[in-house]
Amino acid sequence: MSNILASTKSNFGTLPVFLTAISTILGAIMFLRFGFAVGSVGFTGTLLIIFIGHSVTFATAMALAEIATNQKVEGGGEYFIISRSFGFNIGAAIGLTLYLSQAISVAFYVIAFAEAFEAIKPWITSVFGFELNDNRVFSVPALLLLIWLMVSKGANLGVKALYVVVSILALSLILFFMGSTPYSEVFDNSLIFKNVATDKGFFYVFAIIFPAFTGMTAGVGLSGDLRNPKKSIPLGTLSATIAGMIIYIFIAYKLVSSASPSDLVNDQLVMSQIALWGPIIPIGLAAATISSAIGSFMVAPRTLQAIGGDQVLPNRFVNFWVARGSKDSNEPRNATIITSIIALIFVLMGDVNAVAEIISMFFMVTYGSLCLISFLQHFAADPSYRPSFKSKWYFSLFGAIMCIYLMFKINTIYAIAAILVMVLLYFYITYRGDKKKGMARIFQGVIYQFSRTMQVFLQKTEKETAEEYWRPAVVCLSKDSFERYSALEIMKWISYRYGFGTFIHFVQGYLSNELKADANNKLQKLIQLAASSKSNVFLEALISPSNTGAIAHAIQQPGISGQPNNTMLFEFKKGEREWLLEIIQNYSLLKVAEYDLCILASSDKGFGYKKNIHIWIRKEDYENVNLMILLSYIILGHPDWKKGEIKIFATFPEKDLKQEKEYLTELTSSGRLPISSKNIRVLPIETGVSRKEVINKYSVEADLTLIGFHGSMMKSEKAIELFEGYDSIGNILFVNTLVSKYIK
Repeated sequence: MSNILASTKSNFGTLPVFLTAISTILGAIMFLRFGFAVGSVGFTGTLLIIFIGHSVTFATAMALAEIATNQKVEGGGEYFIISRSFGFNIGAAIGLTLYLSQAISVAFYVIAFAEAFEAIKPWITSVFGFELNDNRVFSVPALLLLIWLMVSKGANLGVKALYVVVSILALSLILFFMGSTPYSEVFDNSLIFKNVATDKGFFYVFAIIFPAFTGMTAGVGLSGDLRNPKKSIPLGTLSATIAGMIIYIFIAYKLVSSASPSDLVNDQLVMSQIALWGPIIPIGLAAATISSAIGSFMVAPRTLQAIGGDQVLPNRFVNFWVARGSKDSNEPRNATIITSIIALIFVLMGDVNAVAEIISMFFMVTYGSLCLISFLQHFAADPSYRPSFKSKWYFSLFGAIMCIYLMFKINTIYAIAAILVMVLLYFYITYRGDKKKGMARIFQGVIYQFSRTMQVFLQKTEKETAEEYWRPAVVCLSKDSFERYSALEIMKWISYRYGFGTFIHFVQGYLSNELKADANNKLQKLIQLAASSKSNVFLEALISPSNTGAIAHAIQQPGISGQPNNTMLFEFKKGEREWLLEIIQNYSLLKVAEYDLCILASSDKGFGYKKNIHIWIRKEDYENVNLMILLSYIILGHPDWKKGEIKIFATFPEKDLKQEKEYLTELTSSGRLPISSKNIRVLPIETGVSRKEVINKYSVEADLTLIGFHGSMMKSEKAIELFEGYDSIGNILFVNTLVSKYIK
């Protein structure tokens, strides 16, 4: 695409942008329907329509000027801006609908051009003796002439024609303002703000008039042909918008003071009754509509050419053929041919009133997109976004909201249809695309800024220290991330809904370019793995020369949720002591950090069928009970465990069995935990039978076993034996809490 556009011969300055925009703004609707609006809702209502309409168009013009002064706007104009800001998938979906609306607009303006011949129909009837009822007699030859002009001569002759038609347009307005009527001589200015009752409804009239204000971006399509787009686009677009608004206000005043409401509503060419020389109005109508048609005919093929250059269309040959331009000036001849065919089809249909509304929908979506881009860029705070012209974020936000609101106010069905068409196009392009980006970096920037703001806000808020508000914020440090996935899996379950998790892949060694690159590659693999399993775990890579340094770094990690981390998870493989010894030796660091500790002992059985979670309780570490129950409940909330259940086993002296059974039953029922009383078993301590033997016997079929331990046991020389001797069962999660949790 860049190679194609680089060959464009850029000859135009600011004036063509202004002329293209102003000739579209002051177009067919101004001559044919603006009198109807003034007669229907009065001068006050018309002013309201002008101000509401221009609140959207001015915000869009500001946003467009801002974006255009930040980047080189190449061929395709609005499409280029949208696709480079939102990404190719969304940009292409909007771009295709934008192109269709531009191409159909050519037909719309040509049909409106044929309305200018209404004034000579009586003369034709009197001279030639037959009556003309079909305006296609005028519109089809006019379109064919326009097609020949654009295909053979291109944009250069189109711009030269613009000078002529805009001159006629200016003359017609001058003669209109110079004219007077008997009504204007007796008009009472005190009645100018009198409300006029109408059965049409304000938004019905607004829907008819609004397209008159929507031509301010027409000149952007010439961006590939401009010498200095960063200067010409803002200056030409904003000046045309402001000039158009001022002219419409004066036209409204002239109409209301020169003709009665009934004449304004019933006479389509009432302006010719007011003008100093009446025939200039049909001539001006013809000039305005043909200039708008020329403007659309210059813009639409360039939009399609840019779309083809981005390889958006289904076939590679079609993309190449559409993007191909003339050798000397890169004129989009092939795209012009396609645009001509579309325009001819709709001109032959004769009436595009219904199509015109959905065209307005597509233009509103385009304007809303431009405003949204500007708004998001303000909050993304991307250092590369440095426009020389800056809009205000509240203008852009207001413009985006108003576009959506007005779409549904004008025609809800067409608004839904327009949005639905673009959604379907987006999914189609996404499905077909192999190299196209999904969402552009603009959204990432907004999310980064929002995340930063929320983190700062949460840091400043008062933290709930009460244990009844506890939820797990777990940090896992693993050296064997790719040898065993059990730690990553349990982090996924904890972080699914209730908890938050940070998984750190530990690479031991001194920081170097090679080691850093290797760590980044492994991190990307973990991110892909987590994405495929729909994990909510935040992933990082850490390089440290020592195990103690890595653990010390990990426990100082800030919490990703805004609340401090409160739990540390380590994992080791049963039968391997090296990493387990490091964990035991650094237990004091975790105690200083006031972290709960979980140590996962992985076995070859893994997590089995994910149906049974066993919790083992004893009197010596009773403070771990609530934490183990809460962790089990949180893990059970993941879809992987949808058929799972929790079973509690407790070992106590025989004399305490009944009391402990009642306590555990009350604890689980009052806490609304999904643990049936039949799944609570209190076992007597048997003489000569070790606790490990009991656990191996009853939990041999468990998919995950939770066993509590006391912190004082970590100081013993035989602490490592605490985690060994469970060879008959699968994965075990050893749990130690500093402060007993409260189950509400």
